[in-house]
Amino acid sequence: MSMIENIDKLILSTGIRIGTNVKTKYMEQFIAKANEGVYMLDMSKTLERIDAAASFISRSLPKVVVCSTKDNAKTAVFKFCELTGATPMIGRFMPGTLTNPFLSMYIEPEVVLVSDPQADLQAVIEATNAGVPVIAIANTDNFASNVDLIIPANNRGRRAIAAVYWLLTLEVLSKKGLIEQRQFDTFIYKGSIYKVDDFETKLEEEGAEEQG
Repeated sequence: MSMIENIDKLILSTGIRIGTNVKTKYMEQFIAKANEGVYMLDMSKTLERIDAAASFISRSLPKVVVCSTKDNAKTAVFKFCELTGATPMIGRFMPGTLTNPFLSMYIEPEVVLVSDPQADLQAVIEATNAGVPVIAIANTDNFASNVDLIIPANNRGRRAIAAVYWLLTLEVLSKKGLIEQRQFDTFIYKGSIYKVDDFETKLEEEGAEEQG
């Protein structure tokens, strides 16, 4: 497994493993323990799923669509797509995008990645109807019907979702042999250094979205 070593500090500082105070039956298998009423995810399983998702995505690029209706993942999705060549779909998912070939925005991806299987339900449903595999970043309270591969992680916090996409980007590029250097919290690709901060949606961006 190519996942980077010694990332405990990164995991703790970004809150990837912090779930909610609710668990669904399907997500129970990914929970390590409860801490003061909050369910904590098993990071070994999260890293395994990130590795599996990266293998799947790297074989399917550039025919990969990444969706997020929520602002907290906006920057992470754009950065992931910028570096991997996947296609971002931010905001409302237009009905028919994956199922109606007569629409101008119609596309035929090989994989759909969503940042939250409930918030991005329209994308999940359309991908399923079109026979396209779905990868979803899911928290302890998410339902997982019609999802082919779950990445169990905190998909609420801006920094947590940034860390998930940072790790996923690192693994996808690693599998293609494109990473020039890496440490527990940075990697170098095409001469540029990338940190989790580069994937995080900042509060002022969210505020601008709300005002607009």
